[in-house]
Amino acid sequence: MRYVITLMPSMLQGLFTTFNIFLITLLLSIPLGILAAHSRLSKIKPIAKFTEFYILIMRGTPLLLQIVFVFFGLPLIGITFNRYSASIFAFVLNYGAYFGEIFRSGIESVDKGQYEAALVLSLKPYKTFIRIILPQTIKRVLPAAANEVITLVKDTSLVYIVGLGELLRAGKIASNRDASLIPLTLVALFYLILTGLLTKIFMNLEKRYSYYL
Repeated sequence: MRYVITLMPSMLQGLFTTFNIFLITLLLSIPLGILAAHSRLSKIKPIAKFTEFYILIMRGTPLLLQIVFVFFGLPLIGITFNRYSASIFAFVLNYGAYFGEIFRSGIESVDKGQYEAALVLSLKPYKTFIRIILPQTIKRVLPAAANEVITLVKDTSLVYIVGLGELLRAGKIASNRDASLIPLTLVALFYLILTGLLTKIFMNLEKRYSYYL
């Protein structure tokens, strides 16, 4: 128990970094995903094609490679990020693409009659989307979005590649230093707690939106 207590400062510091990356990525990538979904469905072909290409690149290459490219590659053309900003930038672009496809499928699944009814009621397009389409879309995409969010928690460990001291890196350092699996067991416990809390949150959200059937 005393050994576990000595591990807590570094573990909590790593958890703080992990949670920050997770939260900022989530707050930025979901709006980007909604924008990407709209652009993907745009009737303006250059916008739709550009968005399709962006999604193809982000989904078709590993996130780890994208982080490396942003941090080590972009400085070659004069664009420089610090370790933290590079990680956030890569994560937001990557998850924005995945959320974009999730929201696109949700928007396309909404019956066209909903749009026609809004038109009859003289609702403006943005009000139609916010009041009618978005609630139904959220209901339909919640399970897929929940999977992406939980994956994001675990993907935060990839920032070790640029030297950020996130949770898993803190556990690896302690495990190698002390030749013990206890630090990694604690890391696993932290991840389980985080994913358990997120699972509970999404279950409650599904219940909240259950009237959109």
